[in-house]
Amino acid sequence: MSGALSPVKFIREVRAEMARVTWPSRKETTVTTGLVFAMAGLAALFFFIADQVFGIGVRALFRVGF
Repeated sequence: MSGALSPVKFIREVRAEMARVTWPSRKETTVTTGLVFAMAGLAALFFFIADQVFGIGVRALFRVGF
């Protein structure tokens, strides 16, 4: 087995790389999560309203459901 494929070397390199990672704080994670949920909610609201408007337009165009 060559040195490039050594599991021990791989684990050692992974641990060294993990030590260099900058992890976000709990507050940063909470704020970011809140923003993601808020943006997902706004997108859902936008697409719901757009769907309703297009639905009304299609029903009016084909005179169905009025």
